[in-house]
Amino acid sequence: MSLRLGDIAPNFKALTSEGEIDFYDYAGDSWVVLFSHPADYTPVCTTELGRTASLKDEFEKRNVKVLALSVDPIDKHHGWIKDINETQNVEVNFPIIADEDRKIAEAYDMIHPNASLTATVRSLFIIAPDKTIKLTITYPASTGRNFQEILRVIDSLQLTANYSVATPADWKEGEDVVVVPAIKTEDIPAKFPKGFREVKPYLRLTPQPNK
Repeated sequence: MSLRLGDIAPNFKALTSEGEIDFYDYAGDSWVVLFSHPADYTPVCTTELGRTASLKDEFEKRNVKVLALSVDPIDKHHGWIKDINETQNVEVNFPIIADEDRKIAEAYDMIHPNASLTATVRSLFIIAPDKTIKLTITYPASTGRNFQEILRVIDSLQLTANYSVATPADWKEGEDVVVVPAIKTEDIPAKFPKGFREVKPYLRLTPQPNK
């Protein structure tokens, strides 16, 4: 059965490129990006892991830990990391899980029979500190992930977790946000003192409240 938004992310123990981990212990009170790769030494994933390493500061300032997964063994991971560091001019600074028995891939529904019986599809999960799944994206093997979109979604999730707002289409950090329908229009001034703009009774915009 596939995991849905709001489900608790399954815990697991795993061997990684940085030693053994317990997922919940690794996550702690942080947000987590968990993402899978079909196999080591694949070209698109090489660029993705390099990009992830280059965004270390961006993830850290959002209190996000990164965790990658492949079903290949740990010795291949270490060789692949050397290639990633060399070709992408980075230092891989996060664990890559060696999920040889595919238990984690199966728990997270990362193996789709119509894609491959042996390798994971390219799934990505954003998991909140309470261990609930807040976002899932599954990419085709031919399309590299957009990490600016991943950071944008994290910004939105963290903002909307703390305020009664939602983020509109193409929203970016610092732009106006939507007041959720549960807030009555007459109650907006007290809750959002920066003011608001009523486009329609159901569409009320206010400046980002934590800026």
